[in-house]
Formats: sequence, structure tokens, C-alpha cells
Amino acid sequence: MGEMIQVKPPDGKTCPGYLATPKAGANAPGFVCIQEWWGLNEQIKKTADRFAEAGYGALVPDLYRGKIAKAADEAQHMMTNLNFPDAAEQDIRGAVRHLKQSSKKVAVGGFCMGGALTLLAALRVPEMDAGACFYGLPPVDPAEFKKIQIPLICHFANQDDWCTPVKVTELENMLKQSKSKFEVYRYEAKHAFMNEMRPEVYEETSAKLAWDRTLSFLKKALA
Repeated sequence: MGEMIQVKPPDGKTCPGYLATPKAGANAPGFVCIQEWWGLNEQIKKTADRFAEAGYGALVPDLYRGKIAKAADEAQHMMTNLNFPDAAEQDIRGAVRHLKQSSKKVAVGGFCMGGALTLLAALRVPEMDAGACFYGLPPVDPAEFKKIQIPLICHFANQDDWCTPVKVTELENMLKQSKSKFEVYRYEAKHAFMNEMRPEVYEETSAKLAWDRTLSFLKKALA
């Protein structure tokens, strides 16, 4: 359904990306979809295809430049080596700008590492119109979240030793002090419960609910 393209970040370098175009064409609202720590694998491409089927131009910037992790320790290593501010300000911002050439409004959303980068982008990418964060928190002082002004939807799992319920409450309290119109949802599920390729954590009921809520949110936020 999609194709590989080259995106130009603000620094003038190039970043490969996977682009899935909806039936409505390039003028449809845009969604920059950020990978989990595994890289630009088949699962995240399928997720972009689903967003395209829902009517969004979906673009996945390849933050690892072609590398895909097969095991968690390898993924951890690749994520640890990723420069988060740079990924947000260059690759993600470049992807948003790419879609903005034809889309009036563009949201950013991502899973796990991509969820963390979504919140970071909400602080650092001025062209971004909305954010959808799935179980990720960036390495910033929680007080930073008060600066977010765009609408956000955030989904977290109650069984998560990284984005713990305590940290999620902290995020929520900071967003309450911001200008963001936000929604925070918690699920009786494990971290990465949206990833249908990982049966040990996938939770169908929660995944469907989070997906439906996200589409309702995007419809309003990108109208």
C-alpha cells in the first residue's frame, strides 16, 4: 500500500520514510507515525496503512536509517544510541513539514519509544497540530509538559514498569497546568498492548478501544 520516500529534515540531510496515502489523496490530513524501539519494521508499516485506510496521509520516518532490531537487547541498544532531541527536531519535524506541503493539519503519534518522541515533538516541533502518545514518556523534566499547547491523546498501560501509573499521573497533573486540550486513558493491559505481532502483550479489547478513541480525537483535532 505504501512506498519508501526520502524526507528532508531542517538540517538539509535526508531521512528515509514509509508513506501510505489514503483514497482522498495527498490533501487529506497527515499523521506522522513514530516507530517502537524495533525500527521501521512490517508492524509499524501496517499501522501506517491502517491510518491511511482511516483517511490520513501516514508517514513513518526511519529514525534508525534502515536498521531493524530482532531482539529486545538490540532494540534497547539502538534506542539508547538515538539522539532524542535530534530525532524530534530533525527527522520528525522534517516528516511533519513534508506532509504539510499538501495537508492543512498534521498530527504526530507513536508507540513505546515513538510515544516518548511524540511528547518531545509536542515541545519542539512548532508545525505539529496534535499528538497521539501510546505508552511512552520522554527523558525531560515533567515540568516541561506545562509548555505543551496542542491537543493530545495519551494511552498508557497499568502494567508498565517504564511508564508507571505514578509517572502517568505526574504527566496528567502537568498537562492540567498547560493550554493543551488533552485526554489521558489507562488500560488494564501490559506495555505495548497495541502491537498485534507480539501475542505475549497484545490485548485486543484495549487495542480496539485505544484505536477508536484515537480516530475520534484526530477527527476533532485535525478538522
